[in-house]
Amino acid sequence: MSPSVPGSVGSMSDQPLTDSTVDIAETPTRRAHPVRDAHRGLVLEDRASGVVGALVEFNPPRLVLRDRHGKDHTVRYAPGSVRADIDGKGVPVALRHPAPDPTGPSITASGSIDLGDVPARVARAGRIWVEGLHDAELIEKVWGDDLRVEGVVVESLDGADDLAERVRGFRPGPGRRLGVLLDHLVDGSKENRIAAEIADPDVLITGHPFVDVWQAVKPAVLGYRAWPEIPPGEPWKEGVIAALGVDATPAEFWRHLLGKVRTWRDLEAPLLGAVEQLIDFVAPPEG
Repeated sequence: MSPSVPGSVGSMSDQPLTDSTVDIAETPTRRAHPVRDAHRGLVLEDRASGVVGALVEFNPPRLVLRDRHGKDHTVRYAPGSVRADIDGKGVPVALRHPAPDPTGPSITASGSIDLGDVPARVARAGRIWVEGLHDAELIEKVWGDDLRVEGVVVESLDGADDLAERVRGFRPGPGRRLGVLLDHLVDGSKENRIAAEIADPDVLITGHPFVDVWQAVKPAVLGYRAWPEIPPGEPWKEGVIAALGVDATPAEFWRHLLGKVRTWRDLEAPLLGAVEQLIDFVAPPEG
């Protein structure tokens, strides 16, 4: 997944930003306008509608502005149809695709292109549910920027034993999709049986094979070659801490572990794939 504003920011980032053909927009019957590079986050005012917002897509003759409330507005663009701030005044300008940055685009922790200082999208009706607080915190650490751009909210279930009932209460639908991330989603597990109870085209359940989301963090971030194997039936978190000889509570150890996570490269592939599927499902690209 390449997280972006559906159908808009992604298309902007996919374009070759090398069009420098417009330096001054003018015709024999039209005045010249100052030129501004169409950087994401550039604040513009559409002269026809009065909409003011940060630029999230420039694909002439169409552009998309995101207002301060996070709502996207699609407007028709022509040179001079938008105003930008120049020396404290709103001046009609012409836009052009900026020249490529030789240092390359800024990248988020999830590996997506950083859209810069763009307001978060209004939250969707859809949701992503995870089993516990640690799952939610880890997803926020790595995918938080993407989720805000997409307007996707992640909520902690605090356990999934009553998942089928909670899904019914959520009342999923085409405009209200639900994604669920389960720990230890393997053949024969309790989580696998829970997932099998739910069959709804607007619900996607994914998961990873790890007993706890801690295992989805590569042990190398703490300098270990592998996570200890804890016998079935024993508390997993407490068993790991004891096996590693760490003097910490589970909460303290988790804060230390989470603090070592920097990017998606610090996570195991099964979790990466599961989360990416859920985001794409809940926030599908708009045509």
